Amino acid sequence: MILARLIGTVLGVGYLRPAPGTWGSFVALPWAWLLHELGGVTLLGLGIVLAFAFGTWATARLTFGQENHDPSEIVVDELVGQWIALLPLSYAASTMGISILAMWPGWIAAFLLFRFFDVTKPWLVGWADRRGDPMGVMLDDVIAGTLAAFGVLALAALYHGVAL
Repeated sequence: MILARLIGTVLGVGYLRPAPGTWGSFVALPWAWLLHELGGVTLLGLGIVLAFAFGTWATARLTFGQENHDPSEIVVDELVGQWIALLPLSYAASTMGISILAMWPGWIAAFLLFRFFDVTKPWLVGWADRRGDPMGVMLDDVIAGTLAAFGVLALAALYHGVAL
């Protein structure tokens, strides 16, 4: 149970108040940078897959027998969603040979868009959240992160004058 708690709360970040989900998203940023620096978009992608798998396991363990299927201290789902939102930046930096930090406006956009979709839960994000199970806890943030990633791509295309 200790390992599940460490994973689910992202080493205790989920206990920070107020807004533990925002703290979970925030702490995901330097870790995404580290993964990118160590292995580019490939390592960040692998990190997403592993965090999703271990996060689903940890969420299932922590919520087993509980009425609340998504306690606020579980923030591993925010970490996964935030990393997905940052994928376009990691890909661009990897393929263009530039520092990922040079795309700092994209980092801000990824953070704000992910938080917006995670909090408002539009369309499929809300559907996943209403599942009421560990997979739904993780999927709503995967979908929110995917929507945010598309938003980052759209904003980058607008900024750089690329026709959509």
